Amino acid sequence: MNTRGASTGPGATGGRQRTRTLLPGVSRSWLPTLVGTICLLIGLVDIAGAIAPRLHSRRVDAVADLVPGLVISLATAATLVLGVLLVVLARALRRRKRRAWRALMVLLPLSAVLHVLRWHQPVAAAVSVVLFIVVLANRRQFYAESDPRTRWWAVWNLLGMTLFSVGAGLVIVSVHPDAEIGHYSFTDRLRHVGYGLLGVEGPVRYASDRASDLVYFSLAGLGLLTAVSTGYLALRPPGPAVPLSTDDERRLRGLLGRHGAQDSLGYFALRRDKSVLFSPSGKAAIAFRVVSGVMLASGDPIGDVEAWPGAIRTFMREAARHAWVPAVMGCSETGGEVWTRETGLDALEIGDEAIVEVADFTLDGRPMRNVRQMVNRIERAGYDCRIRRVADLTEREKQEIRASAESWRSTDTERGFSMALGRLGDPADGECVVVTAHERPNAAGTGTPSPDGDLRAILHFVPWGRDGISLDLMRRDRGADPGLNELLIVKALQAAPGLGVARVSLNFAMFRSALARGERLGAGPVLRSWRSVLLFLSRWLQIESLYRFNAKFRPIWEPRFLVYPTARDLPRIGISTLRAEAFIALDPRRILRRAGRRRRPV
Repeated sequence: MNTRGASTGPGATGGRQRTRTLLPGVSRSWLPTLVGTICLLIGLVDIAGAIAPRLHSRRVDAVADLVPGLVISLATAATLVLGVLLVVLARALRRRKRRAWRALMVLLPLSAVLHVLRWHQPVAAAVSVVLFIVVLANRRQFYAESDPRTRWWAVWNLLGMTLFSVGAGLVIVSVHPDAEIGHYSFTDRLRHVGYGLLGVEGPVRYASDRASDLVYFSLAGLGLLTAVSTGYLALRPPGPAVPLSTDDERRLRGLLGRHGAQDSLGYFALRRDKSVLFSPSGKAAIAFRVVSGVMLASGDPIGDVEAWPGAIRTFMREAARHAWVPAVMGCSETGGEVWTRETGLDALEIGDEAIVEVADFTLDGRPMRNVRQMVNRIERAGYDCRIRRVADLTEREKQEIRASAESWRSTDTERGFSMALGRLGDPADGECVVVTAHERPNAAGTGTPSPDGDLRAILHFVPWGRDGISLDLMRRDRGADPGLNELLIVKALQAAPGLGVARVSLNFAMFRSALARGERLGAGPVLRSWRSVLLFLSRWLQIESLYRFNAKFRPIWEPRFLVYPTARDLPRIGISTLRAEAFIALDPRRILRRAGRRRRPV
């Protein structure tokens, strides 16, 4: 996606048979899904019944008159809070979370009692009891540990619960028009909700004590739930996600030093926002990140190919322990074969990586005429290129390159996960290669003014074994002449032999083969339709443009694959990948930074 900027142990044998025992978290059992769905329905019924009393039947209200009004009001408010909790727990129950099961064992009996007290929806009370018995008898189905968490979840909870509480509160305040004393504006009702969430009486007055108590306790219950849940999320310790530690990075660098030539994406495992799992022998490792319940790895495992199965089994056991969906983004054909053989997962070709053999690259010949003319034109326009290792840059040059790369970024967030390092100029990355384009001042000494000085474009490559480099970042000043990226790549390829580089990995082109085959003579209607869809999406995503750009350099196309459990998991994996690559940003810190930029004076 980036544009380069209760199971049996693993000792079982037999390919796919062994695999299914490694995947209890994504087994075909329907019970957790059914339990989660029923809890969602019960929760929605509870919320609807609590905030819309007119949903009660006349017979139920007649019976309810025999019960003290305060009891009914308290039970209704408690039912509202319990309904919200059941809705929140539904997704975790579908994902087999152990903590959600424990909470359910408390909430279901309470649900039954509350429905009996209110004499409302007795069928729901019976369903709660039956569901309690079923879930208790099948408690081993709910084994998964918690997901990675940070205290930012408390911020999201506060925002989400506050919005829900205000919306539900406005409904609760407004569904008793016959009991209201006087007429109240929307502002009065909103103030009443705000006071009520804090446990204070607001400006709206009711002639009926039952209506007044019901509104008061419902609003107070919502406010208490918002405060308690936010406090719990803020105070609980973060975990279990572990970012790349210094020791993990050291071990990964050791594996890359011995086996880094196997995969052009191997160096990107050193992103420090990833976690890593090692094989039992320590000879192989898999870097990953957990996003929205998807355990997302990228590229091939790092290390000895013979140790890959051990690392894969460790990865699958970790996914099963937390009931995460395992997925691999951008693995090679060899890596895909090992993954599918060891796990029984499926593979889908998602694009091609452009690799240029330096010894075969030349600007001569008719096929390279356009690139040759563009490069000559840019050089005549007054641009020079410099190719250096990061270790050879001064600290001032590093700061200038970092500042320029950030200012030229077209988005508020740094994109990348599977094919981007996420940093530039770090002392630990001394072997990385930086290619920069600089504009020469003209004869009169009046070069085009720019806040970035004479720096106009940047390429950043990471090591690929001992004789290769892989493109990480490609940025240019939008005010500079077009064609600078072509110039930088050509200069990098021409300078590669002097750096001991024999092969260069360029951009990853999504669905390249579909675009190429779809434009050929004789392409079928399905292939032409799929190509049309890709061209339409290219208006927002760099699909066709990257393919065309890469093709200019006559590369070797190496297919890359997505490994996934089932077709129904693909939408979820797709959304998680977009989040990991920062095409979808839900991080509160990024939102706050974006808001800060907008407030900053120009």
